[in-house]
Amino acid sequence: MRRVLAVLGILAVLAGPGRGAEAKKYVALTFDDGPSGKYTRRLLDGLYDRGVKATFLLCGYRIKDYPDITQRIFDEGHEIGYHGYSHKNMKDMSRRTIAAEIMDTQALLPEGCNPVFLRPPGGCCGDAVRQVAQARHLAILNWSVDPRDWATHDTAAVERSVLENVKDGDIVLLHDMTDCSVQAALDIVDALLEQNYELVTVSQLAKLRGVSLRPGQVYYRFGP
Repeated sequence: MRRVLAVLGILAVLAGPGRGAEAKKYVALTFDDGPSGKYTRRLLDGLYDRGVKATFLLCGYRIKDYPDITQRIFDEGHEIGYHGYSHKNMKDMSRRTIAAEIMDTQALLPEGCNPVFLRPPGGCCGDAVRQVAQARHLAILNWSVDPRDWATHDTAAVERSVLENVKDGDIVLLHDMTDCSVQAALDIVDALLEQNYELVTVSQLAKLRGVSLRPGQVYYRFGP
């Protein structure tokens, strides 16, 4: 009898989830202000080598300068969102000007690229931004982790700021405008992968969490 119970116990353990099993954790890395030329190329090379996808919030005037890199971002399966054309603060713009910032950028995007996110420069979001985003069927993308990589050339400090604060479902704000930021981003990717995080695009993260994006709504993270 004891042997039968022991066998049944073993089978129950094998059939069910292990005690030490952990739920999958997800993070979305986002990159503002690009494309930038060599820095974006280096970042894309690193992400490709690691099999990781990210979300790029692009500026129209930079897309105009680097259409080949924009095409590569799209072709390699990364997500593209709007960051305005001029990178000027949208909070005090008229609705007409905000709409022009979006439409002028849209005209430069690769064929078949249909962004679902707008990230106003600096995250500055007033009523006009929300109204235009709603009319253009765009969700507004903010963030939950900001290491301020644009303000420092200390790679280690950027890495610590992210890794000490990041949680499942976070959206991390980074830039692909300096060697420091790109190196920090790739080091962060390596560390998160070691911690059993999966790096996904923001749209993928929202879908994984069962969130239907609403135009004009501001999103900061998609927690479990």
